[in-house]
Amino acid sequence: MLPTPTAPRTLSRDLLDALIRAGLIAVLAVFCFRVFVPFLNLMVWALILAITLYPLQVRLRSRFANKEGMVATLIILVSFVIILVPTYLLGVAVADSIERGMEIFKSGSFRIPPPAESIASWPLVGHRVYDFWQQASTDLTGLAQRFAPQLKDFGLALLGTVTGLSAGLLIFFVALIVAGIFMAHGETGYNSAVQIFSRISGPENGVQIADLCTSTIRAVAQGVVGIAFIQMLLIGVAFIVMGIPGAGLLALAVLLIGIMQLPATLITVPVIIFVIVTEGVSTGTIVFSVYVFIAGLADNVLKPLLLGRGVAVPMPVVLIGALGGMVTGGVIGLFIGPVMLAVGYQLFWRWVRDQPERQSVEEQKQS
Repeated sequence: MLPTPTAPRTLSRDLLDALIRAGLIAVLAVFCFRVFVPFLNLMVWALILAITLYPLQVRLRSRFANKEGMVATLIILVSFVIILVPTYLLGVAVADSIERGMEIFKSGSFRIPPPAESIASWPLVGHRVYDFWQQASTDLTGLAQRFAPQLKDFGLALLGTVTGLSAGLLIFFVALIVAGIFMAHGETGYNSAVQIFSRISGPENGVQIADLCTSTIRAVAQGVVGIAFIQMLLIGVAFIVMGIPGAGLLALAVLLIGIMQLPATLITVPVIIFVIVTEGVSTGTIVFSVYVFIAGLADNVLKPLLLGRGVAVPMPVVLIGALGGMVTGGVIGLFIGPVMLAVGYQLFWRWVRDQPERQSVEEQKQS
């Protein structure tokens, strides 16, 4: 009788065991992801906030006897006050303005001044703007009935936007609380990140990739806040000079929507319309409108200049990652995009530079 080939049987049994283990691990990973995915945005936001605010905790903890939890709690409470107070004041001002507008509209005292004759001479759109404005000044009710379907769609879209902003603000507040927990264990979290990256990309790359992710997130966050603050100053000064009612609150709204990566034109365009309707068309209103409109678009110029400062990758890499991430993933993509692109950029060039020595070629050249 021939001997039984035990080696192939052992090999097939080991391969079967490996496949079963891999399958069970894959099932476990999928199940864990499905359980975690409802909290994914919340945890990503919390991680971004924790990384952004942690340098402040490092500066303050020496004054509180290195009590990480106390410092993190203090930072989160101050952040809540900084966000909630302006948001409350802005909400009250908007509600009062809407209530006064409804009262004026119901009383019938609201009147739109007739357009100037010079508007009809504007190229291309002059006659259309003049006719529309003329009808609005003489028959506002008929104009509203004419555009009732469009106004209804606009109202529904506006309601959906407000609802989405409210839900996003609630998620942001919860993420801020979770970020405080992360900051209280900042050193442990950093060491865990280094271990994870070292396991994935090798011990020689763990610290570098962890530091790169951290610096990229902070650079993008500082750039976003800085751009929003610059826009607030540019637009707020114009509002104050022009005497716009509630100029301070409107400037604050520009800051908040800039941080949320919404266009400042949501504020500037209605203000421009308000100024033209109330003040008429003149040199001053035209200069104000052009300046405010350009200032509302200034973030498109400032982003290439401020995003990516202090990061160990070229600025275009961070900029492309931020813009592409925002297009594909929204506000969270604004932070995740540059991180992924920066890490990929570093790993790619490390792979390019770490080429094996061509000893055989050199020996052939020497011979």
